[in-house]
Amino acid sequence: MRRQVLFSSLVAVALSGQASVARADDSVPEWLAKSRALAAQLMTELKAELGRAMASGGPAAAIEVCRVRAPEIAAQLSKESGATVSRTALRVRNPANAPDDLQRAILEQFSTDLASGKVPVPLEAAVDINRGGSIEHRYMRAIPMDAVCTTCHGKALAPDVAAAIAKAYPKDQATGFEPGQLRGAVSVIWPASSATTR
Repeated sequence: MRRQVLFSSLVAVALSGQASVARADDSVPEWLAKSRALAAQLMTELKAELGRAMASGGPAAAIEVCRVRAPEIAAQLSKESGATVSRTALRVRNPANAPDDLQRAILEQFSTDLASGKVPVPLEAAVDINRGGSIEHRYMRAIPMDAVCTTCHGKALAPDVAAAIAKAYPKDQATGFEPGQLRGAVSVIWPASSATTR
């Protein structure tokens, strides 16, 4: 596996010669610009809903928003765009969000980059994968932990928060984080047949 930094903020991961990325002197491809916008929209909408839930019902209400609304927002963005928009992580709360091999490799690089303390904002990756002559475009944007995230993902959880997580996510792996660490990433995958593959 080889990794390289592009655009001074773009981490690219290529697997066994089957993946490639735009060169630093190329213009930003349409699919990449759309992927960035989709990732930003997912995070903006989710943060707004989480903020409202925290204000009205506290962290336990925010957990329910994350459980229900996050996949609904991602599904709506997927339907509107033709891409598959989702979230993933090395330690998932919802097992359905487990990463595939490429996502795991990118997440591991994101985690290493965040630990180094020298990372661009946003920390992102873009990959083209050749699948028998058809190109699949993939984009990921890191979700770093900030202080407010520790309420539901930190090392010391309030008893009601821990109980709500255990009820909603019996197989939860997504606690014990500190601010600055990698929580996960937004993933955008464009199918090879999509018009945005130009």
